[in-house]
Formats: sequence, structure tokens, C-alpha cells
Amino acid sequence: METENVVSVRRRPVVHWGRLGLMLAMVLIAAGGIAWYNGLFAAPRPKPPANSLMVIVPYRFQGTWVFDDKAAGLVREPFVAGIPEMIDVLVKDIPKADQGFRLTFSAMPFPGHQKELAWLRGDSTGNYYAMKDPPMEGWLCPALFRYYEKAPKMIYMKAEIIQ
Repeated sequence: METENVVSVRRRPVVHWGRLGLMLAMVLIAAGGIAWYNGLFAAPRPKPPANSLMVIVPYRFQGTWVFDDKAAGLVREPFVAGIPEMIDVLVKDIPKADQGFRLTFSAMPFPGHQKELAWLRGDSTGNYYAMKDPPMEGWLCPALFRYYEKAPKMIYMKAEIIQ
């Protein structure tokens, strides 16, 4: 009787590098999407100023009111959704206001303020405010958070001619 020498050969598992790479790419894309959604890639927001009175110089550009604020990183930031109409009321007695006027605003009452905006509600990105006289409603975009850490309950404002 003859004995056979049986040699057992153990096979190494086959690695499918293409599949592994595709799975890794999908995981990275999903993780990146989750990080982006949660704001991890957002540019750091400038810290709101410590002073209670802020001043901007709105002007008309392409049919709407806009303003620049280099310190807040804003250029031709537009006012939209009811705010331009509020500004029209505020500047009705300022000659050439469309070329620029000084708008002082604060979350605290200050001497000489002319109008008040009362917070109504927030939405996913901005906040709605109401003016009493005349009754109007408008939306302030997320640029508000360049000036305040959270939306103030009241905004007091004054419009003046630039000397």
C-alpha cells in the first residue's frame, strides 16, 4: 500500500482593491456630507462687536438697498423681503439717501432713535421683524449674526444724512 502525501494548500483570500476603494470613497463622501451639514467646514464667523451702537451706510444698488461693512466681511449685502420698504419710510426726508445715508442701530434704546423693529419669529436662516408706524414686516438675513450673537428682541434705529 502506498501512502499518498497530501499537501494541503491554504488559499489566501482575494482582496478586491477596486471594491475596497469604492467603499472607502463612499464612506468619506458620507462623512464629508455630514460634516458639511453640521457646519464643520463653515468659515469662522467674525465675533460681533462689543459696542452697543452699530453704524452702516446703506445705498441703492441695482434697485435695492445694500450696504458694505468690511469689518463684518460684507460687500453689497442686500436688504430683502420687506426691509427695503421699511428703509424707504425711514429715509423719506433725507435728500439723496439712495447715494448713501448713515444708519445707526442697536438692540438697546438710544437717544434720538426714530424707529423700532420688534422680533416676530425666526426661520431656518433669518428673522422676521415688525415696525409699528407704519405697520410693516420684513426679514433680516443671517448677516444679522455678524452684529449679534442671537437675534435681538428689539432693534432701534436712526437714519441720518451723511455730512
